[in-house]
Amino acid sequence: MYGDVGWGGQQAQAGQRSPYDGRPQQYPQASQYGDWSQEQQPGYGGQQHQQHQHQQQHQQYDTSGQPQYDQQFTGHPQQQQFHQGGWDATGTHGQVPYAADPGDPYGQQPVAYGGEQPDFYGTEDAYPPPEPPGRRRPEPDPEPAADAEEEHGVLPGDDEDDEEHELQGRRERRGKGRKPVKSKKRRTGCACMVVVLVFGGGLGGVGYFGYKFYQNRFGTAPDFAGEGSSQTVTVEIPKGAGGWEIGRRLKEAGVVKSADAFVHAQGTTPGGDGIQAGAYLLKKEMSAASAVKLMLDPRSQNNVVVTEGERNTNVYAAIDKRLELPDGSTKKIARKQYKSLGLPSWAENNSDIMDPLEGFLWPATYPAAKGMKPEAILKQMVTQAKQKYAAYGLDGKARELGLNNAFELVTVASLVQAEGKTHDDFRKMAEVVYNRLKPTNTETNRLLQFDSTYNYLLGKSNIHISEKEINSNPSPYNTYTHKGLPPGPIGNPGEDALKATLNPTDDGWIYFVATDGTNNTEFAKTYAEFQELKDKFNASSGN
Repeated sequence: MYGDVGWGGQQAQAGQRSPYDGRPQQYPQASQYGDWSQEQQPGYGGQQHQQHQHQQQHQQYDTSGQPQYDQQFTGHPQQQQFHQGGWDATGTHGQVPYAADPGDPYGQQPVAYGGEQPDFYGTEDAYPPPEPPGRRRPEPDPEPAADAEEEHGVLPGDDEDDEEHELQGRRERRGKGRKPVKSKKRRTGCACMVVVLVFGGGLGGVGYFGYKFYQNRFGTAPDFAGEGSSQTVTVEIPKGAGGWEIGRRLKEAGVVKSADAFVHAQGTTPGGDGIQAGAYLLKKEMSAASAVKLMLDPRSQNNVVVTEGERNTNVYAAIDKRLELPDGSTKKIARKQYKSLGLPSWAENNSDIMDPLEGFLWPATYPAAKGMKPEAILKQMVTQAKQKYAAYGLDGKARELGLNNAFELVTVASLVQAEGKTHDDFRKMAEVVYNRLKPTNTETNRLLQFDSTYNYLLGKSNIHISEKEINSNPSPYNTYTHKGLPPGPIGNPGEDALKATLNPTDDGWIYFVATDGTNNTEFAKTYAEFQELKDKFNASSGN
């Protein structure tokens, strides 16, 4: 019936390709076996045999000749075993593996019915025989192949699990045309809602930033009116703060309504850029113009100013006054807490030193208002001095200048600051100190003989000291009787004095006299020159 398919009672050899190259075979006379091609293939729902070859069930027959449907392909095709004498009496089907053809892309997939499997029903000995026409059922009308492929979503021959395809096909047929439409509508509605929200949010953002841009460029900055309320507040302005930073701090303290208003007022007020760092006592809810005007008034400042050469005792008293504390409060705290204030590691504190913080309260302006703690203010001063000294590398410079360490260099700087009267004096005064400290000094025998060290000891500034008084005081700060440097600094040197200490003159100066008793200091290289300067001083002072 099927020409030279090559049955002859023999099974195809393993690896032998079908003359149809793996494509489904079409049977022109399949209608006579209608029961076999349609009815006995469960799960197809009336679909044609050639459209669902990947879900084909393999039929098994017992000795009675009745078809059995207990076995179904699940991805590994079972080949029916046929012998010379007919079917295997045991009723089982042997599995005959076929080697994959390298040229066939579907070589590893289940073999479709009638594709590469020999057709045993096309011969005279086909078993079992077709059912009588009376037992056949009418064939359902086949659906177009395109619909089947669209419904299942796969091509014939795909290597997916047959059972899963069958269940999926049933679910799609039951709910076809309903759920996908609803899901699609929901997705479309959500997409529209997202677009509306994004578009609306974008318009809102553009409008808001456009309004802010207009306000910044052309609008009037928010501002209070008048000179403020009765409530006062202290605002600290750090060093180097500009108009925006000052305005921001004032706004946070409730002094002005906006930083923009303050910047505008500062720019339109003569001298507005002269606002210095420090603490200011201001009123709340002031107009920006009033705030600028008050900050330019020194009476509004709550600051402690450490001047160049000032001693610590004066600084302590100024802090007590600003913080409205009893006299001596800051001095007591300094003595108890000096170790926790951040002194450099090379700072000394032996029993001869009168104040461990002397020389470490850097000359500058510091905020000091009621409510602040003295130790916090002192720590700012020490931190500033530590940073300045570190920047100059005092340890290395000290050894170059014949000193032992940075602490001695700060002590020399404090002497230069105390004895020098003008900027021009500082470098000469530094040379005088170094020359008197030299072991080769035969003029003063390494005695500094500075009135400033003795005055520091007494806490005074009187330069008229009698010889009897000087010789009777054994303190190591008495440089008339003790050789070398005093135990520590005698004040807080400024930057000019520090620079001069690091870069002294080299002219041979070893004597000096304030010939007018105040500002005019003259220097000498020999004792004879010194006597002449001393006579000049006595004449000017009436001695």
